[in-house]
Amino acid sequence: MALVKYNPLRELRTMQEQMNRLLNLSWNHDISGEETREGIWQPAVDIYETEDSIVIKAEVPDVDQKDIDVRIEDNTLILKGERRHEDQVKKENYHRIERYFGSFQRSFSLPATIDQEKVVATCEKGILNIVLPKKEETKPKQINIEVK
Repeated sequence: MALVKYNPLRELRTMQEQMNRLLNLSWNHDISGEETREGIWQPAVDIYETEDSIVIKAEVPDVDQKDIDVRIEDNTLILKGERRHEDQVKKENYHRIERYFGSFQRSFSLPATIDQEKVVATCEKGILNIVLPKKEETKPKQINIEVK
């Protein structure tokens, strides 16, 4: 029998990994009994502002455009969709499934300065771009100073 040097931190590290796994499950999945690989997920977004608009970019790889719904209700932008699992490969043939599948929904409160009639959404290379143009009266105006 081989001698193994006792490392007290190994047990703590194992316990920390188990706690992290439990916390990740509880934060990402509110529905009990749901499998993690078919759980609720939310696409990551970047939001930035230009002089003329606010732009939202959402990562939606492998989501068909017909499965994405973008709408504005009560000054709230709602982004809904679903990423479906490929039926070409049987689940039992997978060695690992780390990507999330299923429905998602994100909501963003919009400022009153957005012109809701001119919002444009496009999807290219798995990135959903939503351009929220600002109303004309809210854009900064340059005032020229006349020198005498």
